[in-house]
Amino acid sequence: MKDVRNYDLLRHNTFGIAAKCSRFVEFSTVEELQDVLRRLTDDDMPLLLLGGGSNLLLTGDYHGTVLHSAIMGHEAVEKGDDVMLKCGSGETWDDIVALCVARGWYGTENLSFIPGEVGASAVQNIGAYGAEVKDIITSVEAVEIATQRPVSFTNAQCEYAYRQSKFKGEWRDKYVITYVTYRLSKTFKPRLDYGNIRSCLAEQQIASPTPQQLRDTIIRIRREKLPDPALEGNAGSFFMNPIVGKDKFDEIAGHYPEVPHYTVDAEHEKIPAGWMIDKCGWKGRSLGAAGVHDKQALVLVNRGGATGEDIVKLCHKIQKDVYDRFGIAIHPEVNIK
Repeated sequence: MKDVRNYDLLRHNTFGIAAKCSRFVEFSTVEELQDVLRRLTDDDMPLLLLGGGSNLLLTGDYHGTVLHSAIMGHEAVEKGDDVMLKCGSGETWDDIVALCVARGWYGTENLSFIPGEVGASAVQNIGAYGAEVKDIITSVEAVEIATQRPVSFTNAQCEYAYRQSKFKGEWRDKYVITYVTYRLSKTFKPRLDYGNIRSCLAEQQIASPTPQQLRDTIIRIRREKLPDPALEGNAGSFFMNPIVGKDKFDEIAGHYPEVPHYTVDAEHEKIPAGWMIDKCGWKGRSLGAAGVHDKQALVLVNRGGATGEDIVKLCHKIQKDVYDRFGIAIHPEVNIK
């Protein structure tokens, strides 16, 4: 177990923000976590549950305790066509995707190259290219902070929605996730109709991709669109794509017939926030050291030396411009602390 005071969080957030926390604790087992929680005092509060730091924006030093899972390992149980894969919350998500593809366990391919750790996948309901992790999660194990007792939740109990779960709402700061179990399949059913997957496959002259070819294509698309945090600090998609009613969508389509959209249900459409930000002229622009990526307007970047407050100011300016132009409020996907 690692337990350090006045700890530098620079390498624990992909935005590259210089900040420290009063105490940093990294646990490797459920028992270590329970012991840490049992010994917490008022001086250790508040708590921040940190994964890979790829969905976090620090606006200053954190005057409390940061808890980070280093619970590793995975265990698979195969039954017929199904594979139940239990993973430690500290595992890197994309390592698990690579493992699944290599072993012939399918269902994660479209979620390739999403940064972060297994525990965060269950909190955030990560998603990309027509897939969401809620579709494969069967259960989430955690430790209740107040009582230190181990608990287990079903998928239904987590109440997953677009980039949402009870861990982000009612259960926020009440549980520390220790393990996540996913249901995968031995039958490969590729999902190719979202975004530019098919066109990218066509460029490679691939008509029917293998699982590895689909994973490689998703990685290629993401690398072309998203900046490398090692070169330009960022947290990937900064804003959630708004879901609007049909009337609102029809209003916008009347002014912008080319508006991209994805049908959610009979009454709602999802409009890419990046498209609206681009229409407002923000792609590639900066506000001081904080900027908007020149290839993907959904991504805010640290051009070098930006503070968390610089990023927040840019966020607010973009939100105002999008609302003024489209009458739609867009909200950060990133956890701002």
